[in-house]
Amino acid sequence: MNNQFTSPKGFGEILDHTFRLAKNRFKDFFMIMIILVGPIYLLQAIIQMFAGTNLFRETGTGGAWYEQIMTSFEDPAYIGETPSLVGELGAVFVGLLSLILLPVAQAAIMYAINHIKFNEEYTVGSVIKRAFSRFWPIIGSSILFGLILFGLIAVPLIVITTGGFILSTANPMLAIGLGIIIFLGSAVGIGFLVTKWSFYFGSVVIDEEAPGLTRSWHLTFGRTWILMGIFIIFYLIISSVSFGIELTFGAIFGNSVLFTLIVNLVSLITTMILSVGYTIMYLDLKTRHDGDDLKEMIEQYEIK
Repeated sequence: MNNQFTSPKGFGEILDHTFRLAKNRFKDFFMIMIILVGPIYLLQAIIQMFAGTNLFRETGTGGAWYEQIMTSFEDPAYIGETPSLVGELGAVFVGLLSLILLPVAQAAIMYAINHIKFNEEYTVGSVIKRAFSRFWPIIGSSILFGLILFGLIAVPLIVITTGGFILSTANPMLAIGLGIIIFLGSAVGIGFLVTKWSFYFGSVVIDEEAPGLTRSWHLTFGRTWILMGIFIIFYLIISSVSFGIELTFGAIFGNSVLFTLIVNLVSLITTMILSVGYTIMYLDLKTRHDGDDLKEMIEQYEIK
């Protein structure tokens, strides 16, 4: 077993291992993303061109150049243009393809890292093929998780909105104060539950246990707040990078096809890093819960 996976990791060690592994195996991981998700983004670019979007620089209405750039990102319905049916249908189609193939790409990266953990040889093609062999359990479990996530968000939102409306008729200030408190409490509670169940995906892929929600709940016992913090750190890093890239290139190219390609390329890299981080977190949970490091030591001892 690779020594980097043999012992439980702390907060900083997980982040460090994630970025080192993403750097050392960048070619393999990025190739997986390009093969599975790259064609979707290329199709999106083609649809944009057919819908009339400029290839290199898109500008909207306005006098100054920055006004033209800013209006290029607005919905055509609000700037006096006719929305393109091709563009809107294409966006829906691309979104559906992404929802299907992104989980497969993440599964392929997880299989590759699992091979690295055990010092096993692999090819990009072999891990992609193996990921597709778990296609239906991955999609089915992801749909179930999505429905749970929708319920966790929708129910508190309905309660807060309804209760706030009723209370505001009697005491508006009290309604605002309670609304803020309930919103923050709900956000923390939802984040906690989502973290508890979020490792269902690793269970489906690595341990071949679907839907994996129960196993995820047990694996995260005693580690939920730390894992939630790591997710937040990853989100902040990825959001900062994405925002900086979009702001920089958006000011140059507007909402053009080239701008979309650049943003999607950055998205491939950040999604890849997040997939690596998720896998490191899941394998660390397995080491803590299942004692994978002890099993490896016993096997080595028996061989000797």
